[in-house]
Amino acid sequence: MKISAEQIAGVLEGEVVGDPTVLVSTLSKIEEGKVGSLSFLANPKYIHHIYTTQASVVIVNNSFIPDQEVKATMIKVEDAYKSFSKLLEYYNQVKLMKSGIEQYAVLSEGVEHGDDLYLGSFSYVGTNTKIGNNVKIYPNTFIGDNVKIGDNTIIFAGVRIYSETEIGNNCIIHAGTIVGSDGFGFAPNPDGTYNKVPQIGNVIIEDNVEIGAGTTIDRATLGSTIIRKGVKLDNQIQVAHNVEIGENTVIASQSGVAGSTKIGKNCMIGGQVGIVGHLTIGDGVKIQAQSGVTKNLKNNAAVQGSPALAHADFLRSYNHFKNLSKLSEEVEQLKKKN
Repeated sequence: MKISAEQIAGVLEGEVVGDPTVLVSTLSKIEEGKVGSLSFLANPKYIHHIYTTQASVVIVNNSFIPDQEVKATMIKVEDAYKSFSKLLEYYNQVKLMKSGIEQYAVLSEGVEHGDDLYLGSFSYVGTNTKIGNNVKIYPNTFIGDNVKIGDNTIIFAGVRIYSETEIGNNCIIHAGTIVGSDGFGFAPNPDGTYNKVPQIGNVIIEDNVEIGAGTTIDRATLGSTIIRKGVKLDNQIQVAHNVEIGENTVIASQSGVAGSTKIGKNCMIGGQVGIVGHLTIGDGVKIQAQSGVTKNLKNNAAVQGSPALAHADFLRSYNHFKNLSKLSEEVEQLKKKN
């Protein structure tokens, strides 16, 4: 899609300095700009690039006054960084503006859907599923029976959503994610074998949740696994059966939460964190990357390590154990003197 400098200025409420008819069709860093691309200048240390960039259009702050010729058309705005972010959002909306049911997509008996549905090729929607308005479901996606999907939700290619799952409004589920697969429930027998415990609950994902690619969220044994409003999950996270994650909590990649653990709201959990089952994690908790959490955490706790310690205690302990080799040598020398 090509768009003119004048059209961009209209979206951003900015002023064009240069050719208002020049067209751009791609985005670039200012130092890597090419003809036909749009860039921005916000950081003063990159000012020198505006005089050499090949970008056709550059968004700049109102306060920017060049001291030599700028070949690119400039769009002057109050805050170049915020304006560029706004433009990225606009670009993304246009890019995802699809509707219609493509060839080879399947809508089963009893499916209800709102206006402006996009359903990509080779996608399957199970019986009695209800889909809201302006929902985008990309190719090769499976949606089971009795699923509910709210308005303005985007489900990218290759997602698997099992039966009875409920998904709210304005959610984004990235490619390859699996929602509602069986929880890890097995009962041991005296002979060392296991019987599978039926997993008959579901998953509830509330509004404004974003789930990264390749993440798995298990259905509850009974009741629901719940992802509350505003939660952001990174790629490749495992959320086990009956877990509850509180509002606006963020979890980074490769973390795992074992069954029946309850995580509070506004928590920040780093990458590769492991949390054992049946714990209660309070509100506002911060867990550093690669920590192993084995006990309940109170509101606003900050922990690190495996098993996790209070963050300040971990840093003090680290000062000691990083010097263990040196301390050991000193002890041996003292032994010899005695």
